[in-house]
Amino acid sequence: MLTSRISFKNFKKKKSSINIKKKLKSIINEKNQIILSLGKNYKYSFEKKKIKIYKKFNDFRVIGMGGSTLGTQTIYEFLNHKIKKKFFFIDNLQNKQKKLQNKKYLNLIVSKSGNTIETIVNSNILIKNNDKNIFITENKQNYLYNLAQKLKAEVIHHNNFIGGRYSVLSEVGMLPAELMGLKSNNFKQFNSLIKNKKFLNSLINNVSSILYFIKKKKFNSIIINYDEKSDSLFKWYQQLVAESLGKKKSGLLPIVSSMPKDNHSVMQLYLDGFQNNFFTLFYVNDKESEKIQNKNILISQNFLKYKSVSNITYAQKQATEIVFKKKKIPYRSFEINKRDEKTLGELFTFFILETILIGKCLKLNPFDQPAVELIKTETKKILT
Repeated sequence: MLTSRISFKNFKKKKSSINIKKKLKSIINEKNQIILSLGKNYKYSFEKKKIKIYKKFNDFRVIGMGGSTLGTQTIYEFLNHKIKKKFFFIDNLQNKQKKLQNKKYLNLIVSKSGNTIETIVNSNILIKNNDKNIFITENKQNYLYNLAQKLKAEVIHHNNFIGGRYSVLSEVGMLPAELMGLKSNNFKQFNSLIKNKKFLNSLINNVSSILYFIKKKKFNSIIINYDEKSDSLFKWYQQLVAESLGKKKSGLLPIVSSMPKDNHSVMQLYLDGFQNNFFTLFYVNDKESEKIQNKNILISQNFLKYKSVSNITYAQKQATEIVFKKKKIPYRSFEINKRDEKTLGELFTFFILETILIGKCLKLNPFDQPAVELIKTETKKILT
C-alpha cells in the first residue's frame, strides 16, 4: 500500500546493496526546482486570478512536444470524468486534426527552449487570427517568445531549471489543469508523502529491486496497463525513464502494453520468450464501467453474467499475476482505488522520485539529455 488511494505490491526480488535511503534523503532535501515543484510551496509564474478570464473558453489546443504536452494530456485523460472543457493535443507533425473554421480556440503553445521545430511548424499552421494564445516558454529571446510578442499574446515563463519531462507539476501542467476546472493544489502530495513511512519504504525497496534487475541485465521495463485512460500516463512515464536514464550505455527501455488487447499478441513472448524483462501491472477500479447484458449471454458463457468490464479486466490482471508467479517472472502491481487529482499527484511524485533516485544510484545525471540534440542539429543542417 502506498496510500489509501493506491494499493501497491512490490517486486519479490533480492535487494541492491547501495545505500538508497541516504540518497533519497539527499534528493528530498535538495533545493532543486524539480523537487520544489512537487510541493505546495512552489511559486508558479502565473497568478490564478489573472487566468480566470481564460476559463470562459470551452475549446483548447495544447501545442508542444514530449514533456510539454504529455503531462497535461495525462491529466486530461485520467480525470476526464471531472472535466467539461474540450482539450486537443497537437504533439506530432503528422497530426490529423480537422480544421474547424468556426471554432474559437485558446491555444496553449508550450516549449521550454522556444525553438522546438515541430512546435514552431504546428503553431504556424494552426494559429488563426481569431484565436487567443498563451505561450509557456523560457523568459529569454527565442522563436516562440518573439512570436508571442508579435501576436500580443500572454507569456507564462517556463521555469529555466525544470526540463519538460519533469514539468507536469509546474506551470506547464498546472496552468492547463486550472483551465480544465481542476484544483492544482490537490495534485501536490509531496509534503505529506515524504512523511509517510509506507510510501518511502515502498519507493526505496522498489528502486532497490530495479537496480538488481539492471545488474542482472534485465533492461526492459514493461508496463501492463489495464486502464485505457492511463495510456498517456505511461507515455509520459516512458519519456521520463528513457530520457533520464538512457546514458553512458546504460538505462531502461520502458515498453507500454495495452491490456487485454496485448494478451492476444505479445503476451506469448512475455511468458515464454527471452527473460530480460520486468513488469509493472496497472489497474484502476472503475465503478462506472459498462455491465454485461445478461439476457444476451449464452449458457456456455454464464460466468460473465452480472459482471462489469472492470470486473473482467481485474480478473485478467489477477490471472496474469498467478501465471507470472508460477513462471517466476518479476512484477510489481498498482491498483488505483480512487481516480482523482490526489491519486494522480501521488503517481507523478512516485515515478519522478523513482527515476531521479535510480539515476543517482547509477551515477547518471537524470536531468539532462545530451544525445537528443544530435538529431536536432543534423535536421537543421539539412533544412538550411
